Amino acid sequence: MDVLTTRIEALERSVCSAKADPPTANLAEQVAQIERQLGRTLADHTSLAQALKKYEGLRDVIEGDGDLELSRRLLGVTAKAELILLNDDTAKIMTDLHTISDLQPRINQPEYATAAKLASQLNTLEQQHGEQAAAFKQVVADMSSAVDRYHAETDALSEIFLRWDRVLTSIERKVAELEATRQKYYHEDVAYGYRVPKQFEYPDYSPEQLRNRQRQAALVCLVGAYRSIGHRATDLDPLHLQKRLSIPELDPARYGLTNPDQQFNIDGILAVGPRGAPKTATTAEIHKALVDIYCGHVAFEFEHIPDSAERKWFADYVESTSKDSALSSSKKRRFLELLVKSETFDNFMQKKFGQVKRYGLEGAESAIVALDELFSLCSHSGITEAVLGMPHRGRLNILVDLLKYPPRALFHKLRGNAEFPDNLPASGDVISHISSSPSLDYGCQEELNVTMLHNPSHLEAVNPVVSGYARAKQMYLYDKNTDPGCALGDRLIGIQIHGDAAFTGQGVIMETLGLSNLPHFSLGGTVHIIINNQIGYTTPATNARSTLYTSDVGKLVNAPVIHVNGDYPEEVARAMRIAFEYRNLFRKDVIIDLITFRRWGHNELDEPSFTQPQMYNIIRARESVPRVYERKMMEEDVVAAVDAEQIRASFAKHLEDELAASKDYQPQADHLKGKWSGLEMATCAITQPETGVAKETLREVGERSVSVDRAFKVHPRLIKHHIQPRLKRLAEGAPIDWATAESLAFGSLLKEGYSIRLCGQDVGRGTFSQRHAMFVCQDTENVYVPLNNIGEGQGKIEVANSNLSELAVLGFEYGVSIQSPSVLPIWEAQFGDFNNTAQVIIDTYISSGESKWLRQSGLVMLLPHGYDGAGPEHSSSRIERFLQLCNTPMDMSNEGATQNPNMHVAVPTTPAQIFHLLRRQMTRNYRKPLVVAGPKTLLRLSAATSTLDDMAPGTTFQPVLPDVLTKSPEKVKRIVLVAGKLYYDLAKAHDQQPAEIKDKVAIVRLEEICPFPHEQLARELGRFSNAQEYVWCQEETMNAGVFTFVQPRIQSILPGKHQLSYIGRAPLAAPVTGISNVFKAEQAHILAAIFADI
Repeated sequence: MDVLTTRIEALERSVCSAKADPPTANLAEQVAQIERQLGRTLADHTSLAQALKKYEGLRDVIEGDGDLELSRRLLGVTAKAELILLNDDTAKIMTDLHTISDLQPRINQPEYATAAKLASQLNTLEQQHGEQAAAFKQVVADMSSAVDRYHAETDALSEIFLRWDRVLTSIERKVAELEATRQKYYHEDVAYGYRVPKQFEYPDYSPEQLRNRQRQAALVCLVGAYRSIGHRATDLDPLHLQKRLSIPELDPARYGLTNPDQQFNIDGILAVGPRGAPKTATTAEIHKALVDIYCGHVAFEFEHIPDSAERKWFADYVESTSKDSALSSSKKRRFLELLVKSETFDNFMQKKFGQVKRYGLEGAESAIVALDELFSLCSHSGITEAVLGMPHRGRLNILVDLLKYPPRALFHKLRGNAEFPDNLPASGDVISHISSSPSLDYGCQEELNVTMLHNPSHLEAVNPVVSGYARAKQMYLYDKNTDPGCALGDRLIGIQIHGDAAFTGQGVIMETLGLSNLPHFSLGGTVHIIINNQIGYTTPATNARSTLYTSDVGKLVNAPVIHVNGDYPEEVARAMRIAFEYRNLFRKDVIIDLITFRRWGHNELDEPSFTQPQMYNIIRARESVPRVYERKMMEEDVVAAVDAEQIRASFAKHLEDELAASKDYQPQADHLKGKWSGLEMATCAITQPETGVAKETLREVGERSVSVDRAFKVHPRLIKHHIQPRLKRLAEGAPIDWATAESLAFGSLLKEGYSIRLCGQDVGRGTFSQRHAMFVCQDTENVYVPLNNIGEGQGKIEVANSNLSELAVLGFEYGVSIQSPSVLPIWEAQFGDFNNTAQVIIDTYISSGESKWLRQSGLVMLLPHGYDGAGPEHSSSRIERFLQLCNTPMDMSNEGATQNPNMHVAVPTTPAQIFHLLRRQMTRNYRKPLVVAGPKTLLRLSAATSTLDDMAPGTTFQPVLPDVLTKSPEKVKRIVLVAGKLYYDLAKAHDQQPAEIKDKVAIVRLEEICPFPHEQLARELGRFSNAQEYVWCQEETMNAGVFTFVQPRIQSILPGKHQLSYIGRAPLAAPVTGISNVFKAEQAHILAAIFADI
């Protein structure tokens, strides 16, 4: 809660205003503010609820207006304050409030005019009546007396306000404690995975500094203007297309500061100068310092941050370190080497591979300086892991020049070869998506391990994947670290590099930022670097965004922004140092807006002057960033001309040697290493491992899944309808429901040492109030997750209720899934069609990540699916889209046809089936994504239950559930194939048919659609030797559901010349009708058609 800044500023305004104008209105505003503050405090303090009711009516009872009303309001505030502040300050408050009430009418009297007005009168009198000495003396005496009385009264006010400040600090501390307690109520430490970054406390102004700020109101305003809007007058554009603005608010004269030699005490106002130095400066010195700090080649935006401690730290840091930015010669040589190598690499690529779209770094070479400086800072601060995501621009430069990617491997790829060994089943990707994971030595005890993740061409889609991967690695480091002081961000950092047009245009940016401070998603601060080319493809900034800066979207999470001119590498490094220091202290996201240019078009084959002729006239006429910095280094005698040329020649020769070596280069596989060692690539032989568990273990897990301490007050309806029924069914050996089977799968995996991350909107309770993986105490709102208390040595389940995002959250969970095979990551959509907004992640990562990059993922997507009359939305999970992405052959009868699908798609219809599916994800020796079109109505359907025998040792998932409705297979004439909940409607209708009809219709369930169960289905169909009709039945429309996927595959295994027919809804643009009568009629028609004309 950030009341402190608003309060202090209001106090300053009150005192300063008292020295300039009658303070009545300001006091009223101040009183209203304190009333609101105390009201919030009382509202949060439950023990004072009755007192609140009593005193809330005080002001309504007292009648009056004007100053009397103000006085009475102050008394009402005092009454409230007494209830909270049980200390010595209470009496002072009462005295002060009465004093203010007494002082106020007198301060409003005419003789208490401002000092400035009196001085003006004095000058006039001196000019007009100088000869009347006696009268003049009397005027001076009157004026002096008035001024003395005025200062005495305002000093009294100042002292009162200072005392109020101390008292309100006490109030705020109490409110903060209450707020912290309230926040901990709903997810405290016992909820595994609920982690918040460590808090950094920065000291507030001292009483002496506050007094000085009150006395120097004009100077405070000037400094505040530079901190708030100084960035608008900076020199940030390397192309000078954006003209520096003249901002009136930055002129000292605007605040009456017209004497350049006037001395000021700047203590608590401006933090320039070394520690211990005299805190005095002239107007001219202050103005120059402000211009140097806030209007140079680096600009800052931090005044939008709501926390006053963060704002104060930021201002103090940039002001006190602005002149302490001298770099060593070795550091400068390092920067020059990186810049020269980057330029040399781009020139080499242009010469050797001129027809390749490489998306070079030319014009933005200082980005590599920023990244190198960040890596160095990380390493020296004890961080050992960095997870990096970036788009195509400059990727190859960073890979080769900084991340140790072998140039020969790149050139091998550019010659048209694969980046993987030929024997691996990988389709590969383009050069702008490749990655590297080196260990970098910056002279510290431990090397910095950098993991650059693969990215697709969908801009910024990699960002949530980076966050998820980094979070999973943090949890791994945290769990194995026995140091209780280990906090988020201590050992790992997330780094995201963005394009300017994408940062402001892509919604995934906003969604990913929205996760940054959530306890189940936070990394402890990510550093964002925007490589701002000032253009998006061919679209200028004026058409690309509605904000002043491309970075403005970052203010969504109150992230500070540092803008820096990319023409100045040393300033870029300084900007990074400031950004890193902020992130390291406050463990929040920070943004660097690196303003550069793009020497070529969108790629090297593009002609940019078609649309930006003026911009590219300037670009083609100017020197490169490396050449400009090289000349600067020679002028400073850091290097000689021969040194830079030697760097160029040496690196160019290295690239030539690597190009020659690329002819014989044999790529090495980089997958299934580290935590993934021991797993294998999936083979074409699709097997169903046994996933059953001893019934004793299942009973134990089931009981523990609803066990809580007696002191923990569970909602009575949960006791009656969830806990007691589960315990009863387990004790009696009765069939169990879906939620129980899911809990048994989770708990048994946890007992085996696996961990689980269950994520999505409302997953703790479940969309349909079926799961209740977490209980919330009805008295305290404390959270308890029973499955985390099964026994010693178990794994942990993290129940992560997400925000209302799908794209970023699903990308986050995919990142978790590729980090470790020992965690079962599950994303559950609130409704199945919610995956629509995450299609980019599904297309570019989940369905194709292993094929492109050899990165396995065991991610499970639970998508509630089923037509229940609720209308077009929230009925279909769009399962047809997932099946379209699957790579299994249509006709398995062809010689050599095999299937090793990229992902599994299942439509389970019994609790035992979901139990086995979830366990299978972890017990087999490879990982594949699993898409489950899960139930809604089946969650509580009495017919959709399973026994513990169905989950006992020797049992496994069954891709095909055989017909159990007919007694004589030889009598069957029509075989109905179905998937999903429609089976239970068909079974019920089957039971209502005459015996002669029953015997002729068999109903077979397909539980797994991909990989398609050819062998199991053929075996089941073979039981019905006299079958004459084969029907696919579904409740979805013909152009949706699984029909178009299964039709050719079923057809390929039907005996003779039989054709698969279709019974279901007709094709429709929407998933289903929204007219209930039409829906019911369609459903009735489907059921009737199945048993007609036999």
